[in-house]
Amino acid sequence: MITDINQLDVGKSYTYADYLKWQFDERVELIKGKLFKMSPALARKHQKIAGFFFGEIYSFLRQKRCEVYSAPFDVRLTPRKSDQTTKIYTVVQPDICVICDPVKLDNRGCIGAPDWIIEILSPGNSQTEMKNKFEVYQENGVKEYWLADPTNEIVFVYVLNDEGTYIGLHPFTLEDTISSYVFPDFTLQVADIFKD
Repeated sequence: MITDINQLDVGKSYTYADYLKWQFDERVELIKGKLFKMSPALARKHQKIAGFFFGEIYSFLRQKRCEVYSAPFDVRLTPRKSDQTTKIYTVVQPDICVICDPVKLDNRGCIGAPDWIIEILSPGNSQTEMKNKFEVYQENGVKEYWLADPTNEIVFVYVLNDEGTYIGLHPFTLEDTISSYVFPDFTLQVADIFKD
């Protein structure tokens, strides 16, 4: 049993089975078997933005079959092209995720791609969100991926096309209204997302 994160070798590859055995307080994610430490305490602005997204989406989904979850919430991913017996090497905790297929939900979280993921950039994790998570969400078939950048007050939106590749829409700035691809009736004013 691993009780201290320092017992782990960051150069080693881990699986979800390993992840379940860890008994330490630090929050971590696995992306393609590699260990990523999460920020120890999120800034107030980050939390406020996450709360805003969650509240707006929760209200929108009240009479729908889809459900919204916020971190910490484990999402276990295996690439779409792999067979179902493949070991799980990716466990992420998106800031916000929406799942419309109840079969993907269990007592440990979600197994399979959520329909929509929103990540909020923090100074310490921008590289993870921008590159590694982009790739893993695309490979696993997350239909829509939003990246909210509090520093520059911009939201980047990526939508999966028929070939399984993300298409980036123009960056949404404070003057814009943004809507979801998965839920076209869901709209937000970008200025409201970043309001202090």
